Amino acid sequence: MPSLDISGITGLTASFAEEQLKTEGYNELPSGSHRGILRIVLEVIHEPMFLLLVAAGLIYFVLGDLSEGLMLMSFVVLVIGITVYQERKTERALEALRNLASPRALVIRDGVQQRIPGREVVAGDMVILCEGDRVPADGTLMMANNVLVDESLLTGESVPVRKIADTGERAAAAGRPGGDDQPFVYSGTLVVSGQGLVQVRATGARTEMGKIGLVLRTVERSETRLRREIDRIVRVIALAGTALCAVIVIVYGLTRGNWIEGFLAGITLAMAILPEEFPVILTVFLALGAWRISRRSVLTRQIPAIETLGSATVLCVDKTGTLTENRMSVAQLYANGELCDYNPSDHRMLTESCHEVAEYAILACKKDPFDPMEKALLQLKDGAFGKTEHIHADWILVQEYPLSPGLLAMSNVWRSPDGDRFVIAAKGAPEAIADLCHLDTTAIQELAGRVDGMASSGLRVLGVARASFSLAGLPTQQHDFAFSFIGLIGFADPVRPQVPDAVRECEAAGIRVIMITGDYPQTAANIARQIGLKDRAGCITGPEIDVMDDKTLQARIRSASVFARVVPEQKLRIVNALKTTGEVVAMTGDGVNDAPALKSADIGIAMGGRGTDVAREASSLVLLDDNFISIVAAVRLGRRIFDNLKKAMAYVISVHAPIAGMSLIPVLFGLPLVLLPVHIVFLELIIDPTCSIVFESEKEEPDIMNRPPRHRDKGLFTRRTLVLSLLQGFVVLAVVFAIYLGALSRGLAESEVRAITFTTIVVANLCLILTNRSWTETIWVSLRSPNRALAVVFVLTAICLLLVLFVPALQELFRFSPLSLADMGICVAGGIISVLWFELLKYAGRALPPELR
Repeated sequence: MPSLDISGITGLTASFAEEQLKTEGYNELPSGSHRGILRIVLEVIHEPMFLLLVAAGLIYFVLGDLSEGLMLMSFVVLVIGITVYQERKTERALEALRNLASPRALVIRDGVQQRIPGREVVAGDMVILCEGDRVPADGTLMMANNVLVDESLLTGESVPVRKIADTGERAAAAGRPGGDDQPFVYSGTLVVSGQGLVQVRATGARTEMGKIGLVLRTVERSETRLRREIDRIVRVIALAGTALCAVIVIVYGLTRGNWIEGFLAGITLAMAILPEEFPVILTVFLALGAWRISRRSVLTRQIPAIETLGSATVLCVDKTGTLTENRMSVAQLYANGELCDYNPSDHRMLTESCHEVAEYAILACKKDPFDPMEKALLQLKDGAFGKTEHIHADWILVQEYPLSPGLLAMSNVWRSPDGDRFVIAAKGAPEAIADLCHLDTTAIQELAGRVDGMASSGLRVLGVARASFSLAGLPTQQHDFAFSFIGLIGFADPVRPQVPDAVRECEAAGIRVIMITGDYPQTAANIARQIGLKDRAGCITGPEIDVMDDKTLQARIRSASVFARVVPEQKLRIVNALKTTGEVVAMTGDGVNDAPALKSADIGIAMGGRGTDVAREASSLVLLDDNFISIVAAVRLGRRIFDNLKKAMAYVISVHAPIAGMSLIPVLFGLPLVLLPVHIVFLELIIDPTCSIVFESEKEEPDIMNRPPRHRDKGLFTRRTLVLSLLQGFVVLAVVFAIYLGALSRGLAESEVRAITFTTIVVANLCLILTNRSWTETIWVSLRSPNRALAVVFVLTAICLLLVLFVPALQELFRFSPLSLADMGICVAGGIISVLWFELLKYAGRALPPELR
């Protein structure tokens, strides 16, 4: 390849560049204001759920229960630590952009070529670009020698675009990335072929990449509905509990004249009512959910996205690298009127003429190319075709004729070891190859029809030609060879094999799939057909979006499935329009151009393998294996997590009703106290692991992926769910209170009454666990599904209950008396009866809330 003639180019002076650097600043993205760890911690501990955890721990410390207090405080430290870690990670997106945007640059200053850090490039600098270089800043090509640039970081498209030198006509207004025969290059893009001399136009935040970074800084994630709802529930219960505690202290002190015992009774009620399990449940469920999802090759960067994922209604999919593999491969060959589909494992499917097309296309490639289509051609040698006589490993490359703006074709001249003639192989744009072969008008029209047919199938098409020449001196240009047209090769960016099945599963789950791409509408429509995506409203293009106002876009987007020729700002606008129409939006992507939309979406899902650091840092979830099917697995787990979270919350509400009731009723009616702080601690030792571990490990309901996503306005507790939970608790309270009154009426000692009442509460608690495992299946059916955590809780609870009932030292601590076998039978029967009504309702199918059907 001939070198650039840069003689006479002096570039900026060092002194002027230094002044420019002081004026413009470094060629990097502004860091913005960074929050320190202390500030993040202060923000976290001001949230109600953390304050309640601390308050609960302090209550245990006041009561002298050091171990329980330390346990709650350890949860506080763990939750704050996780939150701080996640918050700090979200600020790395701009750092990733800065690193990407600041490569080393070869500039001309004071007439001397010198390499400087990319961050020191200033506007007006003359930068030399060569094959393999990363462009350090936005600029205009003043000289270009067969320049091809990979702009996929900004456009998402895997095919490089052709660049030409500026003629002075378009220097005033730079265009957008993408498209051939433009003189503009952009920061962060990669030169895959050729050489160029660029005059820098914009640096830092003023570049196209910088604009994306600025948008990324302004996009904020909203707090999830679940978090807001739990905060509200916790506040309401905490306020109600505080008021009741005050009432108990006053009533007990006034009616019994013992203010100290009244204070202890109030503390007991506070411990019975205080919903410290709620924030613990949320933290544990989401943390363990993140772990479970990671086992499906999905990394959770924003923990709240797990619960949001289960309610996603729309999945916006970037085509390149998400639906497709982001690599070019040979798909079809055409020669002598025959069209051959290429199969890497069986070259016999190719006719002899198509064999020849492949042979000469390979001969026309560079030895170590950057161009993805040339890489695809060289991969032909790795398949069965590579074992045929059409591969000439011992041929000698004599000369290359590169592409030029006037002829979009390249040729290689080869000589065989025993030959006395040169063999020339050419490939390039079909119209350029037709020109080289001097085809007549009829042949050109026939060729154009074939090219259009292959292009309509979503293929990129190259023409291939051959020539021979005697051993005399080679000509200076390709037109001097007598080329013969051989055929065409079509390249495809193949669809990932699992994608069609994943799309069908998403649709079955009520999730609408939308494809967003920067490619042509024809290509997008072809990919949509391949993956089974229903194009209900026709393809909408980027230019059409530009002329739409927000209301028009919102109306069209309700039924649209395919968007083509879309630029980054439009992706963000599409996501925001969907959110405005009430959709819960999940967005997948892998390029820098996707980062603002990923951050704005309710759930941003980045590709971990092929994705950029910027996309990963801006996302909520990262697909570690870049496998689209992992999204479906994550949706299933997200729904399971939310379902189990609801069951755990419902159980907590129902189990606290009898505990709080038996703390409150004896005080109000002047009856002997049943529950003391030590009893509450014992019950909490059952409740805490049950709600946070047993329910978390429950399997999903059978119909979990056949129901529509829950509405974003539907909270954790629907009215029916809340009523059923409270009804469970009040029925248990009624049964426990009846047994308590029965024990009193039999004239049993206070310690015996306390023991039988407490045992009934424990048994009823275990029954509540069993009945809430599933709101669709009876206890008998759900017991067939093993749950190791459930077995451990039941065994340990039974052992501990027997110990406190029959070990004298523990009896004294709990103020119990031993129970007879008959009394134990009454407790067990009472526990079973307290949930039997709910089992009958489940059996009849009337207890199931609509969102859990």
